[in-house]
Amino acid sequence: MQLTDTHLRAEGELVHGRVDTFANLRSVLDLLVASGQRVDALVFSGDLADDGDPAAYRRLRDAVEPVAESLGAAIIYAMGNHDERAAFGRELLDEGDMPDPHRTWDSVHVVDGVRIVVLDSSTPGRHDGRIEQHQLRWLADRLATPSRRGTILVLHHPPISSPVTTVDYLRLQNPDDLAETIAGSDVRMVLCGHAHHTGAGSIGGVPVWVGPAMSYRVDTAPPLDRHRGLTGFGFSRVDLLESGFAATAVDATPAAVVYDESRQSVLAKLADLSRRAG
Repeated sequence: MQLTDTHLRAEGELVHGRVDTFANLRSVLDLLVASGQRVDALVFSGDLADDGDPAAYRRLRDAVEPVAESLGAAIIYAMGNHDERAAFGRELLDEGDMPDPHRTWDSVHVVDGVRIVVLDSSTPGRHDGRIEQHQLRWLADRLATPSRRGTILVLHHPPISSPVTTVDYLRLQNPDDLAETIAGSDVRMVLCGHAHHTGAGSIGGVPVWVGPAMSYRVDTAPPLDRHRGLTGFGFSRVDLLESGFAATAVDATPAAVVYDESRQSVLAKLADLSRRAG
């Protein structure tokens, strides 16, 4: 599962004065547990804290770790532009002090044969994204050896354009460098966040998925010359199917049920319709 842009703050604080992002997180974690679905990994793709407050990272960790343990899921964290590198490393990665302020939090994880590579696309003091040359060399070295079930690349800033002008201005600034690095490799999908709207595209023939935010959504059809944020939140499920990796947006905003039937009864109805049509 991909959970992005949680934008947590210290207890009692709301994002933009009205969004309880911790309640959103808690709601999604409860949903995952109640679903009974298999969850191999919880991938948090950046902007985990809204303002880099260490207390926000501690709230995230305290909420996520018991759920991940109950699900048997790995926890994977990526940096975003709202995150603060020292606090991120100390509170989430147990890295202690950070002597090099330019260090990037890049990592490799293997979950059920799938390699998940995390790239830190953030630059301190900026909100747009960039993958530095030393990171691209590091990535190329890792990708030189294929993974058994392919690789998913995780970074915060989308390497594709957004129809929202203000969001597009803050995307990854050197997508061609990334495309060149992953060309011919076993990277099967790039997972991103940052945009606060769901989107899809590709770089170098590799699918790119921009997951819905866990905090609030950006209006993709606002009045002309307006930039608006709206209530609503969600996450993404990423499945390895026979046809390859597939990403699906899950809207977690409370909504009324239209129908609720067993999967077997629906399949039986569909099979009956097929027989009649045949």
